[in-house]
Amino acid sequence: MENYLIEFIGTAFLIAFGSSIIAGVTLNKSLSQGSSWLLICLGWAFAVMIAVFISLPSGAHLNPAVTIALAVDGAFPWSDVLPYIIAQVIGAFVGASVTVVHYYTHFKVTPQEVNTKGIFCTGPAIKNTPMNLLSEIIATFSFIFSVLCLIVSDIAPGLYPMIVGLLIFVIGVAFGPTTGFAINPARDFGPRLAYALLPIPNKSSADWGYAWIPIVGPVIGSVLAVGAYGVFF
Repeated sequence: MENYLIEFIGTAFLIAFGSSIIAGVTLNKSLSQGSSWLLICLGWAFAVMIAVFISLPSGAHLNPAVTIALAVDGAFPWSDVLPYIIAQVIGAFVGASVTVVHYYTHFKVTPQEVNTKGIFCTGPAIKNTPMNLLSEIIATFSFIFSVLCLIVSDIAPGLYPMIVGLLIFVIGVAFGPTTGFAINPARDFGPRLAYALLPIPNKSSADWGYAWIPIVGPVIGSVLAVGAYGVFF
């Protein structure tokens, strides 16, 4: 139960930081409104780094794709997979709720035409279902394969969160501009659900028709990464 709570807390911090960074870039009258994609990627990198530091005692999964990958690899018990995922999704919902509260007055002065959905969940720059799915598979494959290599490497535990943060930055810059690089089903589904359910001023559709891609894509990418890692290492 302690590990589930740590996963919940770590994921809540991750999303509270991450979605708030995008809110600051997106919403009217924010002091950081209009900032660049590089700021978003760098902000998410540090958000992941801090969240990993917080949740090291639970293994710092923070992501169903990581949990599933480790279970497929035999390094994590299948009996804990569903409780971890539930904790991560609830944590992501709570983290997104923090963003809603913190930026509530800015939502009120931002018209519905602005894509506030993008503060909470991902979406494609060009809508093309096969390519959008492939984009999420490639980004998640790269992430999970790298994480598996990090886990078995001889690095100091304190360096692990920083390296994972750098990895997130690289993936965001390299593969993120096509779909927003969810690479984490909880990071997308929990905040998307929060956007749909919470009384956010001037909100638009949560686009549930796209929502399966940032769930299925990362799961496929994670399983493929485990398979490739097993072949090469």
